[in-house]
Amino acid sequence: MPEARQIYTSPQPLLEVRGLAVHFDVSGPWLRRVMTGGKRLSLKAVDGVDIQVKRGETFSLVGESGCGKSTVARAIVGLYPATRGEILFEGVDLGSSKKDPFEEKLRSRMQMIFQDPYASLDPRWRVFDIVAEPIRAFKLAGSRAELRDRVAQLLQQVSLSPRDGEKYPHEFSGGQRQRISIARALSSNPEFLICDEPTSALDVSVQAQILNLMKELQNSLHLTYLFISHDLAIIDHISDHIGVMYLGRLCEVAPKRALFNNPRHPYTRLLLDTIPDLSLQKRGRQPMEGEVPSPINPPPGCAFHPRCPDVHKRCRAEAPVLVKSGDSYVACHKAE
Repeated sequence: MPEARQIYTSPQPLLEVRGLAVHFDVSGPWLRRVMTGGKRLSLKAVDGVDIQVKRGETFSLVGESGCGKSTVARAIVGLYPATRGEILFEGVDLGSSKKDPFEEKLRSRMQMIFQDPYASLDPRWRVFDIVAEPIRAFKLAGSRAELRDRVAQLLQQVSLSPRDGEKYPHEFSGGQRQRISIARALSSNPEFLICDEPTSALDVSVQAQILNLMKELQNSLHLTYLFISHDLAIIDHISDHIGVMYLGRLCEVAPKRALFNNPRHPYTRLLLDTIPDLSLQKRGRQPMEGEVPSPINPPPGCAFHPRCPDVHKRCRAEAPVLVKSGDSYVACHKAE
């Protein structure tokens, strides 16, 4: 029988992900497997994730590198095929094999901001063409003059000059390049932005500028964000709800204040202990020990049990599911 799952609910989600799994075949060449008797290997980057993002809010995914949060983002926008599960945008399944006539319009209302502003912009294109490409692709401008005015407006929205449209990406700093990426993401008039660690490649002072710009744009344009980051200080600044991921699964989902003030999962508590204590109070901290297990051969039961300070016999045999605990939803036998 399939494992029972409990999905936390919120009214009128703009995006709903149900049981999302993304597995990659990492097997060796077929002939080598035949000669050596090797088996097919599957890397379980995401293995059953349920999230709901309410309109106008910011839902953040946080976790260590390799936990699967960026894979979730890329699967939602269609860059990675889902092995199983549903991705619903306003109730329409974007991963359905049947072509929905509204799917292309829905895709235009969803855009992504990538992590590296140095790699995500084509160095051979002028900034004008980079920002204008989604407008051309979705046929949102009726004339060249309308296209020029729209690009100028977008550059001004991100605190750049319309004259910057004639330049190439290499003429800008990292923070300015990320502003160009944001302008490009906004050019198709989206309602939903997926932000895959958009500040991790920037200096700390520039990070604050970009985050403040994103919050201003969210308020003025009524945007909804799915924000990916491993930096808890950034997550605290921008989030409404937070999902903590470990080895391809959610281990805790909670409103921001509930998660920071009263973390329920042992992994969440250990993550919060990595935040520097600026008050210099010598409160007890428990260092995180061990390494993240391989997603090719994850441990049985709870994936976190080899590193968990509260592990017991049930954790090694039975995988927990998300259940309500206070204001949070937590996948932990002890929390149950």
